[in-house]
Amino acid sequence: MREESSVAIRMCLSKTVQKWNAYWHLLQVQGKNSSISKMSFRSIDRLLRRNSKTKISRNIVDDVHDQKEEQFVQSLRELLLASNQLPEKFDDYHLLLRFLRMRGFNILKAKEMFLSMLKWREDCSVDAIANDFKFEEYDAVKRCYPQGFHGVDRFGRPLYIERIGMVDLSKLMQVTTLDRYVKYHISEQEKTVSVRYPACSLAAKKHIASTTAILDVKGLGLNNFSKSAREMFIEIQKIDSNYYPETLNQLYIINAGSGFRALWKVLKAFMEARTLAKIQVLGTNYLNTVLEAVDPSNLPDFLGGTCTCSATGGCLLQDKGPWTDPDMVRASKEAFGKGQKSFNGLTATVACENLAGLQEPSARQVDFTSRRKRTLGMLLQDNQVGTDTSENIQQKQVNAQISEKVRELEECSAQTKESLQTLICKQQELASHIEQLRNIIRDGMNADTRASTQNMK
Repeated sequence: MREESSVAIRMCLSKTVQKWNAYWHLLQVQGKNSSISKMSFRSIDRLLRRNSKTKISRNIVDDVHDQKEEQFVQSLRELLLASNQLPEKFDDYHLLLRFLRMRGFNILKAKEMFLSMLKWREDCSVDAIANDFKFEEYDAVKRCYPQGFHGVDRFGRPLYIERIGMVDLSKLMQVTTLDRYVKYHISEQEKTVSVRYPACSLAAKKHIASTTAILDVKGLGLNNFSKSAREMFIEIQKIDSNYYPETLNQLYIINAGSGFRALWKVLKAFMEARTLAKIQVLGTNYLNTVLEAVDPSNLPDFLGGTCTCSATGGCLLQDKGPWTDPDMVRASKEAFGKGQKSFNGLTATVACENLAGLQEPSARQVDFTSRRKRTLGMLLQDNQVGTDTSENIQQKQVNAQISEKVRELEECSAQTKESLQTLICKQQELASHIEQLRNIIRDGMNADTRASTQNMK
């Protein structure tokens, strides 16, 4: 308890010093200007972010943080920063939250898992796979292993579909190898995290960081689940669970017959409990359950939906979704591109009247007096944006941000006081125990002395 309290105090004191340094710098800047409102909100945000090191992403989408979860994320973040183990690329609220959730909000276990992910990425050159890996056998693999992304669910998450019961494993291993398929899977995971989720977030106007999946296992059983298939399943499951945790929202396993149910008993042994809780195994009467999560227009006709994807190859070759819209991808790269930015401070080329189309801003979105474009955070505000002036909006945002920082400092001060009180109580208890031990030793020595004296007599 003493060590935990000491760590808590050090973290709080470090946090307080960092934040006061940020405010002192901000006040110095303010002194050089006649009014803080003359600084752009973007400049103020950069100053706070650069000096305080207390960044938690503020999204351009509807994203309310749970206060307790936010405290856990902040603690994990500061623990990683203290040991210089948090690369800027991964300094993101939701990414850290995923590792915490996977480890039941045990900060030390979440840190260990996060560091294992970083080591795996380095050992396997994941960035090189994401940027340079070419899967030339893509079309051949799709023909013997029908699978792919196809639209979104009703919440706006990417929808992924596999017809694993139709896999021709012998042909699959002829056109590719286990190693190359695993690399392809990693490249797809990287694309999902860096392209699909951001595009879906913009389209849905809320934070998206998980996938809904449908696994059609019709015809699959123990007889056609070979050793190579088991190896591929185990390796992919290991990668997804350990290095991309909490990216599965819900998995619907459909057309599960008696053969698959026997196989399922074996497969469950390799899966995390949290992952198993997100899986529903359904028989042939699956449609009503699936349609609760997926609109028929995003469900292929061979699964009971209304989509036919007239282009060559059918639904599972189209990679259909917001991430294929060039304007949406461009806007999401601006918002989510270089590390995890303060999204309220991003300059965006998005039309307020037509966010879904993501058009270039009209003359009304640009302040020609100051030559500053409206930020994306402003464009996503309610009707108040249309009535308030740009300066008033900036002033309100600055005031709100500073008020929030003051509140955080007050909370940190209270936590520090509580930790100090705990330490003082523990110190008093230790002092009492020490005194008791000294008395025992003193009494023992006195007893020995008296016994020696009596023996001499």
